[in-house]
Amino acid sequence: MSGGFVAEWEEWHRRREETLTGPHGFLAITSLRWLSPEPERFEDAPGAWSSGDEGVVVELADGEELVLDGTVLTGRHSFGSIPERASLYVRAGDTVLEIAKRGGSDLLRPRHPDNPLRVNHRETPAYAPDPDWAVPGRFVPYDTPREVTVGAAVEGLEHVYDSPGQVEFELAGAVHRLTAFNGPTPGSLMVLFTDETSGVTTYAANRSLQIAAPDARGAVTVDFNRAGNMPCAYTDQATCPLPPRENRLPVAVEAGEKLPYERL
Repeated sequence: MSGGFVAEWEEWHRRREETLTGPHGFLAITSLRWLSPEPERFEDAPGAWSSGDEGVVVELADGEELVLDGTVLTGRHSFGSIPERASLYVRAGDTVLEIAKRGGSDLLRPRHPDNPLRVNHRETPAYAPDPDWAVPGRFVPYDTPREVTVGAAVEGLEHVYDSPGQVEFELAGAVHRLTAFNGPTPGSLMVLFTDETSGVTTYAANRSLQIAAPDARGAVTVDFNRAGNMPCAYTDQATCPLPPRENRLPVAVEAGEKLPYERL
């Protein structure tokens, strides 16, 4: 095994832990509040919050203030309509409040750096990196992208993603195809999946895998060493999507991140 392969994996793992454990990362979230037309106050956030025709609105009492992009907000403020899967962040002292829309509904998630889940986090365990789990594959595009509806970690919630096609590869002597969604960069892909380790050594609901954009022939590398946990593996305050039904692999993918200590 090349030292470069291991070093690159270790850097990937380090960056993921750094993002997860940042002062206002997912481990800092103290609650998940679904907003309604009736203004409501919460113990872990200033203001009374509601969602209606104006979008998300906060009503701040005397002495309360928020900071949005350097601008101090007092009194009543409308944040407008939040796009699906988008998030807006405002500050209240050392707290960050995430305003977001998931599954068509507006929510508020306060993020406190001193949240015990963050303070007590132990590094996510993972399988040792093994180049045998970085398998060649190919992207099989659809004639036109398809909308795919999937469930969520929150019961009753659904997510809709655009799928440009499937990723095909061979594993354990069989050919498999996984439905892929658009990734974070142009042309890249994101796959949600479960396998025979799910609920045993890895998180039961899902793991995600980022795949670089296919080359001109559609070739990709499916590197299961970089199969990562989603936020719902660590906290119940996440709305993570579940894999499409066809994305359950009938093999044990003993690679990538394991079940976090928070779920043991």
